[in-house]
Amino acid sequence: MESAEGQRGRDGGGLRRSPLDLIMNQIRRKRTASDRKPLGRFLSRDRTGIPEDGEGEGREERGVGSGVAEAAEGERDVGWGRVCVFLQKLGKKTDSRSLSLSHCDLTATDLLELATLLQFLPQLEELDASWNELIGGCLTALTSHLQQVGGIRALRLCSCRLNADDVTALGEALGCLPLLENLDLSWNGGVGGGALQGLLGKLHPPLRELHLVACQLTAADATVLGGVVSSLCGLCVLDVSCNPQLTQEVDVGGFRALASSLSHAAALATLRLQACGLTTDSLEALGGSLRCLPSLRELDLSCNKTLSGGLDRLTPHLAHLTHLESLDLHLCRLTPTDLEALIQVIPSLAAMTQLDLSSNKEAGGVVNPLVAALPLTQMRRLPLNSCGLNHESFTALALAVPFLRCVDVSWSKVVGGRLALLLDALQPSVILELHLSSCELTTDDLRHLAAVCRRGCLSSLQTLDVSYNGSVGDDGWSSLFAAGGLSSLQDVDLSLRPLTSASCSAWLPALLAALPRLPALTRLAAQRWTLGSQERKQLNHHLRKRSVLLEWDEEASSSSSSSSSFEATNQESPEE
Repeated sequence: MESAEGQRGRDGGGLRRSPLDLIMNQIRRKRTASDRKPLGRFLSRDRTGIPEDGEGEGREERGVGSGVAEAAEGERDVGWGRVCVFLQKLGKKTDSRSLSLSHCDLTATDLLELATLLQFLPQLEELDASWNELIGGCLTALTSHLQQVGGIRALRLCSCRLNADDVTALGEALGCLPLLENLDLSWNGGVGGGALQGLLGKLHPPLRELHLVACQLTAADATVLGGVVSSLCGLCVLDVSCNPQLTQEVDVGGFRALASSLSHAAALATLRLQACGLTTDSLEALGGSLRCLPSLRELDLSCNKTLSGGLDRLTPHLAHLTHLESLDLHLCRLTPTDLEALIQVIPSLAAMTQLDLSSNKEAGGVVNPLVAALPLTQMRRLPLNSCGLNHESFTALALAVPFLRCVDVSWSKVVGGRLALLLDALQPSVILELHLSSCELTTDDLRHLAAVCRRGCLSSLQTLDVSYNGSVGDDGWSSLFAAGGLSSLQDVDLSLRPLTSASCSAWLPALLAALPRLPALTRLAAQRWTLGSQERKQLNHHLRKRSVLLEWDEEASSSSSSSSSFEATNQESPEE
């Protein structure tokens, strides 16, 4: 039979209760049952807690099951704490669904620690460990724990120096990631040369994006990649840019096998083959599959100089891409014959909004028929920088300018002294980017630009590039900054050409006075302009509370490197 003292102790009554017990009992009676447990955890880190009314009986009824649940919950709390400490050490924020560890200089030890923490991230959907070159060769330490995060939808491992063993280990682990939609292995040279075989048959149909940029893929890899693509009926984005060996051996398989497999990817919306060494034969192989891609909206064939003279092998097939919105052919050495073939098919591309023909010297001679063929009212980007524009083509371009979000005529000497023709065609609050680098602009051109700003026509402008225009006088720069009307401006480049220099003392006061009216500014590039010591102090003072990336010459940036309000870099922009 139980003693009276034992009964009183179990019921929480009697004289054994301390004053603290009485106070806590009153507090608990005002709290709901769901609120009690967190209070107990808060008051007692060793989880013994302060006994609540009837807790003894409840504990006996719950038995061992409750103890196991509490222990598991405690382990999760401790595990999440470890995750927070790990991320804090790397200067990253905690997020239970997205884990970004790019540019963290992760070591093999860090990777192993990360792997042991995955069990505490059951809701993880995105994992990015890109640009950590020290983890190459030991990826298996991570992949062997990926079953803990089976809900991952995006996995990015760019520039990690992955080798064939890493790719094989990843392929073996992909079976644990049935929901994976985005896989990015770009900038890993070890993926090419046969390692891609480790992914064959391992990727699941839900995969929507596959990025293999600059992976040193060979013609043999192209065959393997074709097999991978054939099994991914839901693939929407395929980016294999910067793999110049990919298109070798077109007639014996290789790229032809890859091009043929695209006919099975009916959902493909984006295809990027930039700098892949495309030739006339590879264009012909690609053309046959384009007919089977009714959803294609973006096609990037840029930086393929060897396709010069053979674009007519592809253009007849482009007519079937009725939903194509963006076509990129910049730096392809297009000939007049290529451009003529393209212009003939453009009327069939009714959904076109972006066409990039920049860095094709012959394009300047066909701007007039090109503009006539384009659906101007829906065009948003038509960059024609480095296209050898002449007076006639520059005038024709003005017809398209009112509809464009981005105007780029850089490296066109014909613009100097005639900028008013372009600016007067702008529609208010439409243009977002204006690129006028190396256009031999005059002081009057800048004054006219200032007048357009005052009228509010550039109130939505975010990027302004007027670099490499040393012929502009001080009055031109001063009038531009004093004009106002650039409240949305984020990026401005005023740099001079390399090996030149000039003093900015005459227009610096106008710039300093304009800074408060540029609340969105995040980057100011003014390389090769020189400053006096007092002027540098003034600039530092105005930027002290601004998060602005300042690109100035070393002489100007050295004295301001101690300021924590902005970054200073000394980068030179190549002319082309």
